[in-house]
Amino acid sequence: MADDETLMESFWQVARQVRQMSMQALAPWDITPSHARAMGVLTRHGVIRLSELSDHLRIAARTATEVVDALEERGFVQRQGDPEDRRATLVSLTDEGRRVSDAIRATRAAEAERFFGTLSAADQAHLSRILRKFTR
Repeated sequence: MADDETLMESFWQVARQVRQMSMQALAPWDITPSHARAMGVLTRHGVIRLSELSDHLRIAARTATEVVDALEERGFVQRQGDPEDRRATLVSLTDEGRRVSDAIRATRAAEAERFFGTLSAADQAHLSRILRKFTR
């Protein structure tokens, strides 16, 4: 049992470090990790329905609307009606949103390199394999 507790303590300590690192990486743009995740989805998928964004983020539709509201207020995303379904709304990154999303991705990649760079390539692959088991 003590080993299980130590494992969980270590896990939560790393989770806190990663969360703090993520917040620091996003500080120049004053956005939250959920906003950055939404921008990442839009970077990868382009113009998508708000409901699809919600599905990709695994959040409630209302929460996705709040995320898009905040990003739209900052000028990072835009909405438009879906010509194929008048009830649906399409969401996409603006030019500024693409610029910021690219900068965030580069910053996060550099942070990940610093954080995981202490591990050998084999250890990184092993850790990646283990973490994927938790996300399935």
